Amino acid sequence: MDLESIVKALDLKVKSGEDKLKTEIRGGFTGDLLSDVMANSKEGDIWITRQVHQNIVAVASLKEHAGIILVHGSEPAKDTLEKAIKGGVPIMVSDLPGFELTGRIYALISKKTD
Repeated sequence: MDLESIVKALDLKVKSGEDKLKTEIRGGFTGDLLSDVMANSKEGDIWITRQVHQNIVAVASLKEHAGIILVHGSEPAKDTLEKAIKGGVPIMVSDLPGFELTGRIYALISKKTD
């Protein structure tokens, strides 16, 4: 499943990386502790977080994530958005809480791989 399918299915607001929406999602990771994300997420994951500071872009780039989804309607900080645009990292926003968004994405990905 690609980012574009997730964006459409969950009515996400794309803040950066519009040109990367055909990127395939291989899995996902939900978490706010950057060291945990660095240690346990994988390349191709969609990362779900409440963090909005620019370090999320660095972690997503380092781990080669498919993109970042901010929950609870959180908006990326200005410097975060600038860094994401410059680095080509997709950032999307959802009004849903992290628990619900994670479940919905898991259900979408599971259907696609069955």
